[in-house]
Formats: sequence, structure tokens, C-alpha cells
Amino acid sequence: MYAAPIALPPQPGRRNAQGRHCMTTPHTRIADIVKTARQPLLEGWLASLREALGDGRIANAELTRQATDLLGLITPALETGTDVQGDGWAATRQLLEEISRSRAVQGFSWTETATFIFSLKKALFHELRRAFGADAQALADATWQANVVVDALGMHTIHTFQRSRESIILRQQEELLELSTPVVTLWDGILALPMIGTLDSARTQVVMESLLQRIVETGSEVAIIDITGVPTVDTLVAQHLLKTVTAIRLMGADCIISGIRPQIAQTIVHLGVDLRGVITKASLADALAVAFDRSGLTVVKRHAS
Repeated sequence: MYAAPIALPPQPGRRNAQGRHCMTTPHTRIADIVKTARQPLLEGWLASLREALGDGRIANAELTRQATDLLGLITPALETGTDVQGDGWAATRQLLEEISRSRAVQGFSWTETATFIFSLKKALFHELRRAFGADAQALADATWQANVVVDALGMHTIHTFQRSRESIILRQQEELLELSTPVVTLWDGILALPMIGTLDSARTQVVMESLLQRIVETGSEVAIIDITGVPTVDTLVAQHLLKTVTAIRLMGADCIISGIRPQIAQTIVHLGVDLRGVITKASLADALAVAFDRSGLTVVKRHAS
């Protein structure tokens, strides 16, 4: 339910913050209308929001608080003009950015996020029609200005939401990379890095950083890189492996590459990749045996007494 029509007297002019008389413009008239009809405007906006988002999508208390806060910032901002990128709109933009980032984290879509600001149009246009009545030209001017402002705020909201989503996706990708390259301790002084999937430049960097950091933390002398789960090895993958081996050696540890299947061995030979000086084994078990030997350890089978 909207409130009864408001009585907005003709305003050939208004006084600015310094008390000086100035001409009334469409955006200042809109500011006056928003200020005068704030409660019915807020109620109409919230009704449109609940209709668009549905029950339970977001708490009513949170939705009401956000709409109330934003409406309180829009009123003084309108008095400065309709350029939403101007200084007078800084606080409004900041609140929209906070709401957009919150929606991105909560899993809202960009359309649901943009609906928050775009749904203001219905209630705002209703109040403009009530205020201007039969003055078609004034109504058209005010409606156009209001449309420009709400659209600009909506685009700013979408842009902020998109940046937030991209940041979340990038962080998740980094976390997945770290999870896909776990460094495990096989024995005191022996580390292993089982790799699964494609090995590219970004993942190689994560591999090197994770493995080198663990070598420093544990003081390990041998590191095994198991590529059993790497589907193919081309020149680029081989170069990444060699860089990792070199970095490990610079840390004072030995490196063994395990999981060299017949197909991979043939591919490496065909590509002419030089792996001389690099210890390679067919299986992780063979690599572990070499690591034991390098560490001065001997595995002895215990006979039942």
C-alpha cells in the first residue's frame, strides 16, 4: 500500500546550504520528493524487493536496514547533481560496493544483486507521478533524471559485484592449486609431492614454492616428485620439472622424479629433452628405495620369530 498523495508546493526556486536563493532543477525536485515521501517510498521499494527476491533469500531486517541507509544517502547526494561518480555520491557508492561484495560472498547472482537498486524505480516513479500530477513536462524531466541516476547506480553495483566475484574465483583457484599439490612427509628427511593433472606455469610456481618451503621447514635432504597422475609430458612440462629440480638442488636437497611410464619415457626421448643428471624411477616405491639409500637407511624384512 502506498501512502496518500503528498502535497508538494510549486518551487520556482530554493535556498542552498549558504541560504542563497537558487533555481530549482529536476534533480533537486527529486531530492525534495524523496525527502518528503521517504516512508512511502521506502515501503514501496521494500515491497518490490521482496517480490523480486522472494521470501527467505535475504533477512527482512538486513534488507530494510540496507534500503533505509541507502535512501538516506541518496537524498543529499541528489542535491549535488546526477553525476553518481562525483564527490557528492561517494558515500552512496561506498555503501553499494559493500552491499555488492556481501552479495557476492553470499552466492547471489549479478541479476539478484542489481535488483536491489533497480527495484527502486517503481516506487520512485510512483512518487514522482503523485508529486507532479498533471505537469507532464516536469514529470518527464524528473522521470528521465531519476532513470539516469538509478541506472548509473545499478551499473556501478554490477561492476563492483563482477570484480568481487572475479576476486573470489581467483582466490578459490589459488586454494585449489595448493590443495592439488600436497607435500607429504614419507620419512624423516624425505618428502614427496604426488602430482595429478596438467602441469602449467602457474601450477609449477605453486609446486616450487610449496616444496621449497617444506624443505626449509623440515630440513629434508630428499624430495620425490611423483608424476604418475600427470597425463602427458611435453616440452613445456619437462622444462617445468627441470626448473623445479634445479631449485630443489639449490636448496641443498636431492630430487627424484618417479612415475616415468613407458609412454612418457618415449615422449621425452622423442622431444629430445635432456634429463641427464636427474634421478628418475618408474614408481614411487623405487624412488623411495633410492631415497632411503641416499639417507643411509636400509629396509630389512623382519622374520616372524
